[in-house]
Amino acid sequence: MNKEISTPFRTKEILAKYGFTFKKSLGQNFLIDSNVLTKIVDQAELTPESGAIEIGPGIGALTEKLAKRSKKVVAFEIDQRLIPILEDMLSPYPHVTIRHSDVLAADVHQVISEEFDEGQDLMVVANLPYYVTTPILMKLLEEKLPVRGIVVMIQKEVAERIAAKPGSKEYGSLSLAVQYHAIARTALTVPKTVFVPKPNVDSAVLHLELREKPPVDLMSESYFFEVIRASFGQRRKTLLNNLQNNLLGKENKPMIEEVLSETGIDGKRRGETLSMEEFAALSNAFYKRKDMN
Repeated sequence: MNKEISTPFRTKEILAKYGFTFKKSLGQNFLIDSNVLTKIVDQAELTPESGAIEIGPGIGALTEKLAKRSKKVVAFEIDQRLIPILEDMLSPYPHVTIRHSDVLAADVHQVISEEFDEGQDLMVVANLPYYVTTPILMKLLEEKLPVRGIVVMIQKEVAERIAAKPGSKEYGSLSLAVQYHAIARTALTVPKTVFVPKPNVDSAVLHLELREKPPVDLMSESYFFEVIRASFGQRRKTLLNNLQNNLLGKENKPMIEEVLSETGIDGKRRGETLSMEEFAALSNAFYKRKDMN
Protein backbone atom coordinates (compact mmCIF):
# COMPACT_ATOMS: atom_id res chain seq x y z
CA MET A 1 0.00 0.00 0.00
CA ASN A 2 1.53 3.31 -0.97
CA LYS A 3 1.74 5.95 1.74
CA GLU A 4 -0.39 9.05 1.21
CA ILE A 5 1.54 11.90 -0.45
CA SER A 6 -0.14 14.66 1.56
CA THR A 7 1.39 14.16 5.03
CA PRO A 8 4.13 16.55 6.22
CA PHE A 9 6.58 13.66 6.70
CA ARG A 10 5.92 12.11 3.27
CA THR A 11 6.15 15.52 1.55
CA LYS A 12 9.53 16.15 3.20
CA GLU A 13 10.69 12.67 2.21
CA ILE A 14 9.67 13.15 -1.46
CA LEU A 15 11.29 16.61 -1.68
CA ALA A 16 14.52 15.26 -0.19
CA LYS A 17 14.56 12.17 -2.44
CA TYR A 18 14.40 14.31 -5.58
CA GLY A 19 16.39 17.27 -4.23
CA PHE A 20 13.46 19.53 -5.11
CA THR A 21 13.69 23.23 -4.22
CA PHE A 22 10.75 25.63 -4.41
CA LYS A 23 10.67 28.31 -7.08
CA LYS A 24 9.26 31.53 -5.72
CA SER A 25 8.54 32.75 -9.26
CA LEU A 26 6.07 29.88 -9.74
CA GLY A 27 4.24 30.55 -6.48
CA GLN A 28 4.76 26.98 -5.29
CA ASN A 29 3.10 26.15 -1.97
CA PHE A 30 2.33 22.47 -1.38
CA LEU A 31 -0.55 21.38 0.83
CA ILE A 32 0.44 19.02 3.62
CA ASP A 33 -2.90 18.41 5.33
CA SER A 34 -4.88 15.37 4.23
CA ASN A 35 -8.13 16.60 5.86
CA VAL A 36 -8.05 19.90 3.96
CA LEU A 37 -7.39 18.06 0.70
CA THR A 38 -10.33 15.75 1.38
CA LYS A 39 -12.58 18.76 2.02
CA ILE A 40 -11.51 20.33 -1.29
CA VAL A 41 -12.33 17.14 -3.17
CA ASP A 42 -15.65 16.83 -1.29
CA GLN A 43 -16.64 20.24 -2.67
CA ALA A 44 -16.29 18.93 -6.22
CA GLU A 45 -18.93 16.20 -5.67
CA LEU A 46 -17.23 13.77 -8.06
CA THR A 47 -18.69 10.39 -8.95
CA PRO A 48 -16.73 7.32 -10.15
CA GLU A 49 -17.73 8.43 -13.68
CA SER A 50 -16.47 12.03 -13.33
CA GLY A 51 -13.42 13.58 -14.87
CA ALA A 52 -11.20 16.08 -13.04
CA ILE A 53 -8.88 18.74 -14.44
CA GLU A 54 -6.14 19.95 -12.09
CA ILE A 55 -3.79 22.91 -12.50
CA GLY A 56 -0.42 22.96 -10.74
CA PRO A 57 -0.43 19.49 -9.13
CA GLY A 58 2.93 19.99 -7.37
CA ILE A 59 4.01 16.55 -6.12
CA GLY A 60 0.53 15.09 -6.55
CA ALA A 61 -1.12 15.33 -3.10
CA LEU A 62 -4.46 16.62 -4.44
CA THR A 63 -4.08 14.60 -7.67
CA GLU A 64 -3.95 11.38 -5.64
CA LYS A 65 -7.20 12.25 -3.82
CA LEU A 66 -8.88 13.11 -7.14
CA ALA A 67 -7.65 9.85 -8.68
CA LYS A 68 -9.31 7.87 -5.90
CA ARG A 69 -12.69 9.49 -6.59
CA SER A 70 -12.91 9.87 -10.36
CA LYS A 71 -12.65 8.01 -13.63
CA LYS A 72 -9.91 10.21 -15.11
CA VAL A 73 -7.63 13.06 -13.97
CA VAL A 74 -5.68 15.38 -16.26
CA ALA A 75 -3.22 17.74 -14.56
CA PHE A 76 -1.38 20.69 -16.12
CA GLU A 77 2.08 21.26 -14.62
CA ILE A 78 4.33 24.10 -15.82
CA ASP A 79 7.47 23.07 -13.89
CA GLN A 80 9.50 20.48 -15.84
CA ARG A 81 11.29 19.42 -12.62
CA LEU A 82 8.04 18.08 -11.17
CA ILE A 83 7.13 15.83 -14.11
CA PRO A 84 9.33 12.83 -13.12
CA ILE A 85 8.24 13.18 -9.48
CA LEU A 86 4.56 13.17 -10.49
CA GLU A 87 5.02 10.21 -12.82
CA ASP A 88 6.67 8.28 -10.01
CA MET A 89 4.25 9.27 -7.23
CA LEU A 90 1.15 8.68 -9.34
CA SER A 91 2.28 5.42 -10.98
CA PRO A 92 -0.36 3.46 -8.99
CA TYR A 93 -3.04 5.48 -10.84
CA PRO A 94 -2.94 4.72 -14.58
CA HIS A 95 -6.03 6.92 -15.15
CA VAL A 96 -4.01 10.07 -14.31
CA THR A 97 -2.41 12.03 -17.16
CA ILE A 98 0.18 14.75 -16.49
CA ARG A 99 0.61 17.40 -19.16
CA HIS A 100 3.77 19.48 -19.02
CA SER A 101 2.14 22.71 -20.05
CA ASP A 102 1.20 26.23 -18.93
CA VAL A 103 -2.58 26.16 -18.67
CA LEU A 104 -2.73 29.83 -19.75
CA ALA A 105 -1.16 28.90 -23.09
CA ALA A 106 -2.97 25.57 -23.48
CA ASP A 107 -5.95 24.84 -25.69
CA VAL A 108 -8.07 23.42 -22.88
CA HIS A 109 -11.00 22.59 -25.18
CA GLN A 110 -8.65 20.47 -27.27
CA VAL A 111 -7.27 18.69 -24.19
CA ILE A 112 -10.81 17.95 -22.97
CA SER A 113 -11.82 16.48 -26.32
CA GLU A 114 -8.68 14.31 -26.41
CA GLU A 115 -8.75 13.11 -22.79
CA PHE A 116 -12.39 12.82 -21.73
CA ASP A 117 -15.57 11.22 -23.05
CA GLU A 118 -18.06 13.52 -24.71
CA GLY A 119 -20.64 14.76 -22.22
CA GLN A 120 -18.65 13.38 -19.25
CA ASP A 121 -19.23 15.14 -15.92
CA LEU A 122 -16.16 17.38 -15.52
CA MET A 123 -14.83 19.54 -12.70
CA VAL A 124 -11.76 21.75 -12.41
CA VAL A 125 -10.15 21.23 -8.99
CA ALA A 126 -6.89 23.00 -8.13
CA ASN A 127 -4.66 24.69 -5.60
CA LEU A 128 -3.81 27.71 -7.76
CA PRO A 129 -0.60 29.75 -7.50
CA TYR A 130 -1.61 33.14 -6.09
CA TYR A 131 0.12 35.24 -8.72
CA VAL A 132 -1.93 33.85 -11.64
CA THR A 133 -5.26 33.15 -9.93
CA THR A 134 -7.30 35.75 -11.79
CA PRO A 135 -5.93 35.12 -15.31
CA ILE A 136 -6.46 31.36 -14.91
CA LEU A 137 -10.00 31.72 -13.55
CA MET A 138 -11.00 34.21 -16.26
CA LYS A 139 -9.56 31.98 -18.99
CA LEU A 140 -11.51 28.96 -17.68
CA LEU A 141 -14.74 30.98 -17.47
CA GLU A 142 -14.48 32.99 -20.69
CA GLU A 143 -13.60 29.97 -22.81
CA LYS A 144 -16.92 28.43 -21.78
CA LEU A 145 -15.47 24.98 -21.14
CA PRO A 146 -17.82 21.99 -20.86
CA VAL A 147 -17.32 21.72 -17.09
CA ARG A 148 -19.90 21.64 -14.29
CA GLY A 149 -17.89 23.82 -12.00
CA ILE A 150 -14.58 24.92 -10.54
CA VAL A 151 -13.25 24.33 -7.02
CA VAL A 152 -10.03 26.21 -6.30
CA MET A 153 -7.87 27.06 -3.37
CA ILE A 154 -6.83 30.69 -3.70
CA GLN A 155 -5.79 33.63 -1.53
CA LYS A 156 -8.57 34.26 1.02
CA GLU A 157 -8.85 37.95 0.16
CA VAL A 158 -9.31 37.19 -3.56
CA ALA A 159 -11.94 34.52 -2.79
CA GLU A 160 -13.84 37.09 -0.71
CA ARG A 161 -13.68 39.63 -3.54
CA ILE A 162 -14.96 37.10 -6.06
CA ALA A 163 -17.89 35.96 -3.89
CA ALA A 164 -18.74 39.49 -2.63
CA LYS A 165 -22.24 40.96 -2.81
CA PRO A 166 -23.16 44.54 -3.80
CA GLY A 167 -22.64 47.11 -1.04
CA SER A 168 -19.64 45.37 0.54
CA LYS A 169 -16.15 46.84 0.34
CA GLU A 170 -14.84 43.65 -1.33
CA TYR A 171 -17.34 43.93 -4.21
CA GLY A 172 -15.87 45.16 -7.47
CA SER A 173 -15.31 44.43 -11.14
CA LEU A 174 -13.74 41.03 -10.34
CA SER A 175 -16.88 39.95 -8.41
CA LEU A 176 -19.05 40.88 -11.38
CA ALA A 177 -16.74 39.33 -13.99
CA VAL A 178 -16.80 35.96 -12.23
CA GLN A 179 -20.44 36.04 -11.09
CA TYR A 180 -21.58 36.75 -14.65
CA HIS A 181 -20.31 33.27 -15.56
CA ALA A 182 -20.83 31.38 -12.29
CA ILE A 183 -22.52 31.26 -8.90
CA ALA A 184 -19.70 31.88 -6.44
CA ARG A 185 -19.29 31.01 -2.78
CA THR A 186 -16.43 30.62 -0.36
CA ALA A 187 -16.56 27.04 0.90
CA LEU A 188 -13.87 27.02 3.59
CA THR A 189 -10.96 29.01 4.95
CA VAL A 190 -7.54 27.39 5.11
CA PRO A 191 -4.77 28.60 7.43
CA LYS A 192 -1.29 29.25 6.05
CA THR A 193 0.15 26.65 8.45
CA VAL A 194 -0.95 23.70 6.26
CA PHE A 195 1.37 24.60 3.39
CA VAL A 196 5.05 24.14 2.74
CA PRO A 197 6.62 26.65 2.33
CA LYS A 198 4.20 28.67 4.45
CA PRO A 199 2.66 31.56 2.44
CA ASN A 200 2.21 35.02 4.01
CA VAL A 201 -1.59 34.93 3.87
CA ASP A 202 -4.45 32.56 4.57
CA SER A 203 -6.25 30.80 1.74
CA ALA A 204 -9.84 29.89 0.99
CA VAL A 205 -11.58 27.33 -1.17
CA LEU A 206 -13.80 28.97 -3.75
CA HIS A 207 -16.67 27.01 -5.28
CA LEU A 208 -17.94 28.17 -8.69
CA GLU A 209 -21.01 26.56 -10.20
CA LEU A 210 -21.09 27.43 -13.89
CA ARG A 211 -24.25 29.08 -15.19
CA GLU A 212 -26.00 27.60 -18.21
CA LYS A 213 -26.76 31.10 -19.38
CA PRO A 214 -25.78 34.58 -18.17
CA PRO A 215 -27.96 36.09 -15.43
CA VAL A 216 -28.62 39.27 -17.46
CA ASP A 217 -29.50 40.05 -21.09
CA LEU A 218 -26.94 42.29 -22.72
CA MET A 219 -26.70 44.12 -26.01
CA SER A 220 -22.92 43.87 -25.79
CA GLU A 221 -20.99 41.76 -23.28
CA SER A 222 -17.72 43.62 -23.88
CA TYR A 223 -19.38 47.04 -23.41
CA PHE A 224 -21.07 45.83 -20.20
CA PHE A 225 -17.62 45.08 -18.74
CA GLU A 226 -16.30 48.44 -19.97
CA VAL A 227 -19.08 50.20 -18.06
CA ILE A 228 -18.30 48.13 -14.95
CA ARG A 229 -14.55 48.85 -15.09
CA ALA A 230 -15.24 52.57 -15.56
CA SER A 231 -17.68 52.61 -12.62
CA PHE A 232 -15.00 51.23 -10.31
CA GLY A 233 -12.23 53.42 -11.81
CA GLN A 234 -11.89 55.51 -8.66
CA ARG A 235 -13.71 53.80 -5.84
CA ARG A 236 -14.34 56.93 -3.81
CA LYS A 237 -15.96 58.80 -6.67
CA THR A 238 -19.63 58.75 -7.54
CA LEU A 239 -21.00 56.75 -10.42
CA LEU A 240 -21.62 59.94 -12.42
CA ASN A 241 -18.02 61.10 -11.96
CA ASN A 242 -16.55 57.73 -12.84
CA LEU A 243 -18.65 57.37 -15.99
CA GLN A 244 -17.58 60.87 -17.08
CA ASN A 245 -13.90 60.43 -16.25
CA ASN A 246 -13.34 56.86 -17.36
CA LEU A 247 -15.81 56.15 -20.14
CA LEU A 248 -17.86 58.85 -21.79
CA GLY A 249 -16.12 62.17 -21.17
CA LYS A 250 -17.28 65.32 -19.34
CA GLU A 251 -18.88 66.68 -22.53
CA ASN A 252 -21.43 63.85 -22.31
CA LYS A 253 -22.59 64.72 -18.79
CA PRO A 254 -26.17 65.63 -19.90
CA MET A 255 -26.53 62.30 -21.74
CA ILE A 256 -25.13 60.36 -18.75
CA GLU A 257 -27.60 62.11 -16.43
CA GLU A 258 -30.42 61.33 -18.82
CA VAL A 259 -29.53 57.60 -18.89
CA LEU A 260 -29.18 57.49 -15.10
CA SER A 261 -32.60 59.05 -14.68
CA GLU A 262 -34.10 56.74 -17.33
CA THR A 263 -32.76 53.63 -15.55
CA GLY A 264 -33.73 54.95 -12.11
CA ILE A 265 -30.15 54.89 -10.84
CA ASP A 266 -28.92 57.75 -8.68
CA GLY A 267 -25.65 59.15 -10.11
CA LYS A 268 -24.49 60.00 -6.57
CA ARG A 269 -24.23 56.31 -5.75
CA ARG A 270 -20.91 54.51 -5.92
CA GLY A 271 -20.13 51.62 -8.23
CA GLU A 272 -19.98 49.09 -5.39
CA THR A 273 -23.68 49.61 -4.55
CA LEU A 274 -24.95 48.58 -7.99
CA SER A 275 -26.23 45.08 -8.68
CA MET A 276 -25.41 43.19 -11.85
CA GLU A 277 -28.95 43.90 -13.11
CA GLU A 278 -28.40 47.66 -12.64
CA PHE A 279 -25.09 47.52 -14.53
CA ALA A 280 -26.85 45.60 -17.32
CA ALA A 281 -29.61 48.24 -17.56
CA LEU A 282 -27.00 51.03 -17.63
CA SER A 283 -24.76 49.42 -20.23
CA ASN A 284 -27.70 48.56 -22.51
CA ALA A 285 -29.03 52.13 -22.31
CA PHE A 286 -25.60 53.63 -23.12
CA TYR A 287 -25.03 51.10 -25.87
CA LYS A 288 -28.34 52.02 -27.55
CA ARG A 289 -27.31 55.65 -27.65
CA LYS A 290 -23.87 54.68 -28.95
CA ASP A 291 -25.62 52.91 -31.81
CA MET A 292 -27.72 55.98 -32.58
CA ASN A 293 -24.67 58.24 -32.99
